[in-house]
Amino acid sequence: MEVDPRAPELTTQDFVAMMNATRMCVLVHDGETKDILWANPAACEMLEWSVTELRPLKANDMSSSAQQYDRVIGRAWLQEALEKGASRIEWHYRAKSGRVIPTDALAVRVELAQGPAVMVQFRDIEREQEVERQLRLTTSWVDALAHHTSAVALMLDSAGAVRFATDTAVAVLGAGIGEPLERLTDYGSLHVGGRVSTWDDVVGRASPVTPVRLEVPARDDGEPIWLEGSLERLRQADGDALLMLLHDVSGRVQDEVRRERELHRENYLARYTAMGDMAMAIAHELGQPLAAAGNFLAGVRPQAKELETAGGGRPDAAAARVGYGIDSAVRQIERASTIVESVRAFVGHLEHVRQVADLNAIVEEALYFVRLRAAPLGVEVDFRPAATPVPVRCERVLTGQVLLNLCFNAVDEMAECPPARRRVVIGTGIIEGTGMLTVDDWGRGFPQNPFEESFTAKEHGSGIGLALSYRIITRQHGDIWAERRAEGGSRFGFTLPLAGEADLRPGDRR
Repeated sequence: MEVDPRAPELTTQDFVAMMNATRMCVLVHDGETKDILWANPAACEMLEWSVTELRPLKANDMSSSAQQYDRVIGRAWLQEALEKGASRIEWHYRAKSGRVIPTDALAVRVELAQGPAVMVQFRDIEREQEVERQLRLTTSWVDALAHHTSAVALMLDSAGAVRFATDTAVAVLGAGIGEPLERLTDYGSLHVGGRVSTWDDVVGRASPVTPVRLEVPARDDGEPIWLEGSLERLRQADGDALLMLLHDVSGRVQDEVRRERELHRENYLARYTAMGDMAMAIAHELGQPLAAAGNFLAGVRPQAKELETAGGGRPDAAAARVGYGIDSAVRQIERASTIVESVRAFVGHLEHVRQVADLNAIVEEALYFVRLRAAPLGVEVDFRPAATPVPVRCERVLTGQVLLNLCFNAVDEMAECPPARRRVVIGTGIIEGTGMLTVDDWGRGFPQNPFEESFTAKEHGSGIGLALSYRIITRQHGDIWAERRAEGGSRFGFTLPLAGEADLRPGDRR
């Protein structure tokens, strides 16, 4: 370093003035005896001794009584500085009042006119140690929060990127431990007030706190995870941060869904009971007018035949057309009467007691309605009954309604397929002590378990849904399922307990 020759030289008094002005504490020890030769005002102020009082003191007079601050250790430290040029140590001095002061001390060899000496520079680090202790404590708390708590806690920036997450939160979100975290909406969907919401909308509501739900999609064919809690805006000098605290409410949400499904099932069951009553009333009221219309037509049919041959033996064309119209009207009335009788037979007795019914007979009763639904859509319906009766314990009408629901769904599915594939096969049989009924189609299959869906989503659906079918069958101690067929399409089926000999009435035994 070059010195400007024009700069004034510093005198010894200048250096003394600087040493007296510095807030760094300085002690000068004799290199050989380690006695104190001098102390600056900052050292005297901290140790509460004057220079005159300090000179005769030894290490044990002005150091902590703890073993690691023993006089022997202190002298060794000073000696190391003499030999190596410098040595640093954390040393606890003791003031005149008895206060122990932790310091960061640096001993440096200096050459004085009288010989080598050791200059010790030290500063009070008690406050720094307290800050460090608090920092370590806070770090341990954060570590416990991050790695050992069951709470789901997230720190996010204003854009929704996750900046911190507890291990529990990372596991719930499906991220890997130690992997960079992405935007929260990449892991799940936010809900506010029962509807799906965007991140911007949720943040806008945080003034400073807003309730929020997070739905994490299901993994490995499991249930979705529902988390509920709050999002709080934390005001900071360098920008807002957002704290999200959540807890798992999946069980409660699933209970809510189940309760809602049960309510829908009860409503639909009540609806079908009312529909049965209405069908009975309509069938009763239509029976007599249809019979009367048939009788009227039967009465005029002979006159129409006479008119056809009244023209000298030659057929009368106009009379023939009248006769054809009468015959057609009679056939349509007979068809309508058949439908009315089928309705009366089907809903005439909503049994509230368990009875025995033949699955083959239940299919035969419902087959007319299935084919009536299938014919306009060009769907072929094939029934393959078991070779022998399949007597099961069930509520006949409700079981028939389940069959209709499965068949109608299959027919509607077939309507979306090419004509060559439009075929529904109904089968019955006995397997492992149960009566089984299956409905096969050649449609598109289903993406997930259809019995998890609530009810029909079709615009003109009847509303009974697979969920109600599930309840009807399981309430009768049966089982209902759906599966993909290897050759394409789906198979829906159910089983019911076979009736024993004691359950059969005399008329049921074959």
